[in-house]
Amino acid sequence: MTGQLPPKRQSHASNDRLISSITWVHLNFQRHRVEQWIRFGHPCREQVIDRQRRRVGFASGAVFACVRWAGNEHGTVAARLVILRAVLRTEPFQTLGFVHPGAEILLQLDGWLRVKRTLEIIDAIEALGIDPTAVAPDHWRHVHNRLAAGQAPSVYSSARHVAWLARRRICP
Repeated sequence: MTGQLPPKRQSHASNDRLISSITWVHLNFQRHRVEQWIRFGHPCREQVIDRQRRRVGFASGAVFACVRWAGNEHGTVAARLVILRAVLRTEPFQTLGFVHPGAEILLQLDGWLRVKRTLEIIDAIEALGIDPTAVAPDHWRHVHNRLAAGQAPSVYSSARHVAWLARRRICP
């Protein structure tokens, strides 16, 4: 892949709207220095810029998690995990340096212990056979608030997930 978007077609305005509504996430990878990766999510686009940089695009409404880690010869310097929802350009959003133009932040935690705990929570949800992108956004906010306060978050169960899916069908 190249680092350029394919040319836009004049005759397909809906395709242009789709391309303009993509939320781009810039990822860097320098082994043992800076590592950024998507923990979960379903990108609709990917562009490889060079061996160490790429960017992935998410359609509006998509939920995804990005882990950012930095270290040096002494170990971890910084760790951050964010769970985001890509939005339409008409919706309000928060800006982040590596997300263009921005997204709705569902969870944002700093520090390796909190990041590790969140990764364990994601693993537990996947062990239930639930795609983390389909989890109720309120649960990610709950996890953020509880971990930021040093408390244990509630467990996301299959019953809670079924209730969320039913609520989403009733109130889209």
